[in-house]
Amino acid sequence: MKNLAALCMITLAFICACSNDDKVNLPQTNTEEFLGEIDFIKTFGGSQNETLIAAVQTSDGGYVLMGSTDSFDGDITGKKGDDTDFWLVKTSQDGAIIFNKVYGGSNTDTASSLINTADGGFIVCGYSQSSDGDVSNNEGFQDYWITKLDAQGNISWEKSHGFAGTDQALKIIQTKEGNFFVTGYFDVSASENQGNDDGKAAHGSKATLHGVGEFWGILMDQNGETIWRRYFGGSNNDRSYDVVQTDDGGFIMIGASESTDFDILDNKGSYDFWMVRVASNGDKLWAKSLGGSEIDKGYGIAKTEDGNYIVVGDTRSMDQDVSTLNGNADAWVVKFSPNGNIIWEKTYGGAAFDSAKSITRLQNGNFAVVGNTRSSINGFFNRGQNDAWIFIIDTDGALKFSYIIGGGGIYFANSVVQTQDNKLLIVGSTQSNDMDIPENKGGQDALLIKIK
Repeated sequence: MKNLAALCMITLAFICACSNDDKVNLPQTNTEEFLGEIDFIKTFGGSQNETLIAAVQTSDGGYVLMGSTDSFDGDITGKKGDDTDFWLVKTSQDGAIIFNKVYGGSNTDTASSLINTADGGFIVCGYSQSSDGDVSNNEGFQDYWITKLDAQGNISWEKSHGFAGTDQALKIIQTKEGNFFVTGYFDVSASENQGNDDGKAAHGSKATLHGVGEFWGILMDQNGETIWRRYFGGSNNDRSYDVVQTDDGGFIMIGASESTDFDILDNKGSYDFWMVRVASNGDKLWAKSLGGSEIDKGYGIAKTEDGNYIVVGDTRSMDQDVSTLNGNADAWVVKFSPNGNIIWEKTYGGAAFDSAKSITRLQNGNFAVVGNTRSSINGFFNRGQNDAWIFIIDTDGALKFSYIIGGGGIYFANSVVQTQDNKLLIVGSTQSNDMDIPENKGGQDALLIKIK
């Protein structure tokens, strides 16, 4: 098995791309638990396209992975057509497939988030165009689709939420009360201003409605029944990619906004990181824009041990809230207070395009951030087009660890979890079949990486 180069954080050591049998050990700063070596890399899939968007560890030490598949051959079993379905993969601790299952109907069904639930099962959200098979209802083009699974991956219940337009659920969490909160975006114009349960929404002409994309948060009970729904945004495109529950039982939804009206009062230019804090009943407490004059998009959020929050994404700006830009686009990380005020902000990346897609708090209080890079960063040359990238920062934003995995094709890293044996498990997708990738199964494969 290949061991990749560990990162030197202080002295940049430029190395040539290595073959699968090469082992290069570079000096490194304090990476704490992580040595910067590959435990394993696995690809899964069939003749078409697959991706993984999330992973959780189960009580037996193995993993449950969630993504989407277009294939009905190769590693995929139980699928009849070449439409896109939710795809669950159960593996052992060393990444061997134990079983896999598909969920959906005869049209496109795309998974976007997975978590363990308090009852030992799982819940997954995404968006669906189906109204048959596992999907009981569809109100328009795409609807939120939430599927509750038991420990064996069997459907306990499923719910659709949506209207006539594009409605996509992008992240789900379980609350401390045991309920579920899902966030994403929907087309409020197509809904004719439906989707709010605060009694204030009113029908009207399209000119009086919000825009083609709104943050849309739905609180559900343990059986998937709606407790309340709220949307927030302006007249342009606003999308929520992640959410965290606050200490008072409310929520902070984060994402990106290009609007300058309605709920957005402090637009910085083009797209901004946009954050909305709501109370436990869904009432808006505040909304904040972060960014500069160019495109800035927020994708992930985590709570810090000191009661603040860190949001990650990417930026093309170098003014206003963004102090530094290293290349065409950088990963941008912002720590902010419960009131939405910036504590610090930092960019990470190289000369090309770099992005952070998700953030996870580690057991020691640091944070693992995953994303994608087209740059050569901290001693790693870019391997091809787009490489998977993970880096670790502390609560002050100091860089502790950085690692790039890639080949001649395109790689995406979508999320990371810390495992019970104190390693990092990364999921994503790859179109490569060289360098770091042991095998390509088809067009785009699901990618599973474990780093020790």
